[in-house]
Amino acid sequence: MAFTASPALIRNPISKQNVVVCDMLDNTCRDKFSFRNKGIYKGQRNLQDHLTVANAVSPSCVIVPPQPPEKRSETTGDHQHHVAWTSIHQERWEGELLVQGHIPLWLKGTYLRNGPGMWNIGDYNFRHLFDGYATLVGLHFEDGRLIAGHRQVESQAYQAAMKNQKICYREFSEVPKAENFLAYVGELASLFSGSSLTDNANTGVVKLGDGRVVCLTETQKGSIVIDPDTLETIGKFEYSDSLGGLIHSAHPIVTDKEFLTLIPDLIKPGYMVARMEPGSNERKVIGRVDCRAGTSPGWVHSFPVTQHYVIVPEMPLRYCAQNLLRAEPTPLYKFQWHPESKAFMHVMCKTSGKIVASVNVPLFVTFHFINAYEEEDEDGRVTAVIADCCEHNSNTDILDKLKLQNLRSFNGKDVLPDARVGRFRIPLDGSPYGTLEAELDPNEHGKGMDMCSINPNYLGLKYRYAYACGAQRPCNFPNTLTKIDLQSERAKNWYEEGAVPSEPFFVPRPGATEEDDGVVISIISEKNGEGYALVLDGSTFEEIATAKFPYGLPYGLHGCWVPKQ
Repeated sequence: MAFTASPALIRNPISKQNVVVCDMLDNTCRDKFSFRNKGIYKGQRNLQDHLTVANAVSPSCVIVPPQPPEKRSETTGDHQHHVAWTSIHQERWEGELLVQGHIPLWLKGTYLRNGPGMWNIGDYNFRHLFDGYATLVGLHFEDGRLIAGHRQVESQAYQAAMKNQKICYREFSEVPKAENFLAYVGELASLFSGSSLTDNANTGVVKLGDGRVVCLTETQKGSIVIDPDTLETIGKFEYSDSLGGLIHSAHPIVTDKEFLTLIPDLIKPGYMVARMEPGSNERKVIGRVDCRAGTSPGWVHSFPVTQHYVIVPEMPLRYCAQNLLRAEPTPLYKFQWHPESKAFMHVMCKTSGKIVASVNVPLFVTFHFINAYEEEDEDGRVTAVIADCCEHNSNTDILDKLKLQNLRSFNGKDVLPDARVGRFRIPLDGSPYGTLEAELDPNEHGKGMDMCSINPNYLGLKYRYAYACGAQRPCNFPNTLTKIDLQSERAKNWYEEGAVPSEPFFVPRPGATEEDDGVVISIISEKNGEGYALVLDGSTFEEIATAKFPYGLPYGLHGCWVPKQ
């Protein structure tokens, strides 16, 4: 990516708004959104006005940052909600940011972050954090400079909502409103076929081994290929196999060599473990795990792997067909809590697909596994599998706490449910039981723990460090960035009053020999409505660079790193 323009970020002392000055582009570039442009164009398409291009003047053009509409349905009286929980005000933007501090010169590539960024259609407000239409954010680092941008992911669900100004597909808690009973019956029929399920790919984004970049969510149809340079939506990622199923793990395991995923079987309760080779769209089944209990499989938002094994969690928070059919959500949405069905962890050999362990473990609730590795005895024999996760003390309240009305109504009371680094130990000696314990004192991270990343070179290996969102209480949502040291059982915390940070993403320094030699990238939503990109030193966990956006971004979920080739 060539940088030939020299835009500067300047502050208007009258309006106190950031403005970006860039070289004037010719008309052929006016509708582009690209980190590769010679100049830096900020296309501006408002959700109501569709495409609005800033006027060009000679010799430069001044692009005003996105401004809130005069009337927002997400505001109450004179109080506007925290920008973290406020819909993005326009569909796209791009600009170079002024860097305060020092971005390492070795950091060359693009950090992509995906997440729900638009929670309303007209005056109708969505109910849950997970309902929002996907907003993709890109941070391109090169030669100590930072170009940022965002775009909406143009799923069928998003396009239909924009065209019809109403919800047209089933989201996490939202269901299209049927005009009459016959329409409702027809919508139920389309649910069983999967056609009414959303393809709103608002959960994660991954770089496949062949270089393709895919946005994902829990519906299989919600796999959408994007261009990491322009953030443009390219089209559907079509699986070429006949495995079927409507849902899959929102977080596959992706490396340069393979793509591993879990496909829950809602008919005959269990999970298929499947692998996809780089350059292929065909998933091939490694093996199957049958559920040990319950009438449906447990929710599998994520799962861990080791060098030789895939670990399949069976959580007592189970998929519920009755709740899936409801027009109005229950407190547990598409799931039901079945503590009587117990909880299990299954270990499958990656090569043979055989189950080498299936153990009963204490009840647990987790969205995100951190990592796993194999524990060996003095003779090098694998005796157990260790699997770490962000565990919510087997408390399902976290789902309801993520309703937008709860996130937007923080009144200073401490309402965030406790969470910990939960460590499973799964013996491979035939024992029927495994253990689950806190790996370090939860007070080290404020009894808050979620949205973890690690050095990707340690995936499936014994590791020492994890980077996550913790809590500075009182709070209603994780509000710190935390570096966990699993060896010393201590944590370092970054905190800014009133700020909401997104997932801390670790990028290792090329050629590094130390596990924490690299940087941590996060995007911060500030309480004053502004926001900035943050770069922390992976070792010291101190700030080394910040770059303020000309507007505040809503909260996002998960990201990936696309290195410069």
